Amino acid sequence: MTAMIPAWVGGALQPVEKLEVHRRGLRHKAISVFVTSGEFVLLQQRAMCKYHTPGLWANTCCTHPHWDEASAVAAERRLYEELGIAGLDLVHRDRVEYRAAVGDDMIEHEVVDIFVAEMDRSQHFAPNPDEVMKTSWVHSGDLARLIDRAPETYTPWFKIYVARHAEQIFGIAFANAARRSKEPVS
Repeated sequence: MTAMIPAWVGGALQPVEKLEVHRRGLRHKAISVFVTSGEFVLLQQRAMCKYHTPGLWANTCCTHPHWDEASAVAAERRLYEELGIAGLDLVHRDRVEYRAAVGDDMIEHEVVDIFVAEMDRSQHFAPNPDEVMKTSWVHSGDLARLIDRAPETYTPWFKIYVARHAEQIFGIAFANAARRSKEPVS
């Protein structure tokens, strides 16, 4: 089945096949979800069978809404499809736009609705191995430092989110946690 996603063509939003969108670098709708537990954020390592950026670490989950699918519905759907997580209270945090090469001559030029949800780290979830290789809870204050140490292991969009939109996504708690993580330990 061909995935038709909302993309702007000639200034109008239209259903366009997902791979065509990425090959042409069309501006299109997307969602990203960040599941947090206090100052920790759940990251996923993308499965090796993904059509772009396989094996790289990213935020909890992301996708493109189907044509005529609301962003919040897409966020709930994808959180369940990728990680088996359901029933969280997803809060729309912001909308951001970025453009980045993702390999194999593909471009993500996304207008992204960002959603954040809180979850207890002890809560069981079941990642779909066709989507996710591994998961890890990472302290939000460590994200920039981890990316600086090994940028090649993170997706382009995740690096953009942390570098340019972290406070929008995580709020003031992120700024405070990042400052604390840089303080010398006595």
